[in-house]
Amino acid sequence: MAKPKRRRKALISLLVLAAAIVVTGAALWHPATTHLRAMSVLLRFSNPKAQGFVASFAQHPVKEETGSAQTPQGPLKFRLYLPQDVRHPGGVVLLHGIHNLGIEDPRLISLARAMSGAGVAVMTPQLQDLTEYSVTPISIDVIGSSATILSVQLGEPKVGIVGMSFAGGLALLAAGKPQYADKIGFVLAVGADDDMARVARFFVENAIETPDGGTVGSKAHEYGVLVFAYTHLEGFFSPEDVPAAREALRQYLWEKPVDDSARGKLSPAGRATFDQLLHDREMLHEVLLQQIKLHSPEMAAVSPHGKLGQLTVQVYLLHGAGDTLIPPSETQWLARDVPRQELKAVLISPALIHVDMDKTVTWSQQWALISFMASVLDATNDLADATASGKNQS
Repeated sequence: MAKPKRRRKALISLLVLAAAIVVTGAALWHPATTHLRAMSVLLRFSNPKAQGFVASFAQHPVKEETGSAQTPQGPLKFRLYLPQDVRHPGGVVLLHGIHNLGIEDPRLISLARAMSGAGVAVMTPQLQDLTEYSVTPISIDVIGSSATILSVQLGEPKVGIVGMSFAGGLALLAAGKPQYADKIGFVLAVGADDDMARVARFFVENAIETPDGGTVGSKAHEYGVLVFAYTHLEGFFSPEDVPAAREALRQYLWEKPVDDSARGKLSPAGRATFDQLLHDREMLHEVLLQQIKLHSPEMAAVSPHGKLGQLTVQVYLLHGAGDTLIPPSETQWLARDVPRQELKAVLISPALIHVDMDKTVTWSQQWALISFMASVLDATNDLADATASGKNQS
């Protein structure tokens, strides 16, 4: 019964906030409506079945459609969420993280529907390499191409990008490329990494370096080290064992029971390594560190660290305070890397766990997240207003 009670408390808190905003008066109507829209987005993301005044505030009918396009990187599959009664909606490219479901991830769909219901045109492109648990430079260009496609689709000079997890770092790198920068109005990186090798070492050491020169200890989520191993199976298994190890580990990452036949195809040494990866990773401590060192150059190629000095787009950074996959210190590093004039807001919030909402939060923590989301919605509105103004002048 604990979860329903927490949800009721969260809903009551949001309703109290809504009432407080409404009674502030007409002089504050613009910020009030923006905050109510932000509350609506967050509430419907947290609970897609939410009802009531807050959940339905500024709720627009939305048309969902799938699409595809040929890009320099190959065919691109995407989904559009288009509000139907908004004349010039701001546009956002919403990026999934490392997950086999890609744009079919229910959490991504919930956020896309919540944002589009609030009057934002949303595009979710399929980042194929991320669905295969691989973070590659080509995804940077796929993100840039996606921003270009949505910009043309909406007839807007610029669109925003919202990147989840490792896609947040890739989005920042895409915004830093001259061929895409003029199509990108802002980047919101949620739970993003600054240095992938540093995060990979965290998976093994359960401790990570911070920008102030210190070290923070925290138990890393097993998902990170398993994804790293899956991407570099040849460093852990013999060539003969790699196909069976890939199938068995994929089943585990997909949260499916590991097929005995897949594990049974492994050699005795392969089965021992597979079991160590799942249940006794300390036995592989040195092997993991060696593999991280070996693959550091390719991880550096997809890490924002040291590459954001020439960034010319607005940046918003959001991270869960208790994130055990990508620690919040990575957002502190990003805040250092982003040019000061472009860094619009930074929030490390207990209201998030990686990229999911945490319902057991205080009123002030909710308000900080609402205000942050309101600033992002304002940035989206600014893109739409610039387009409408240009069309009216012409």
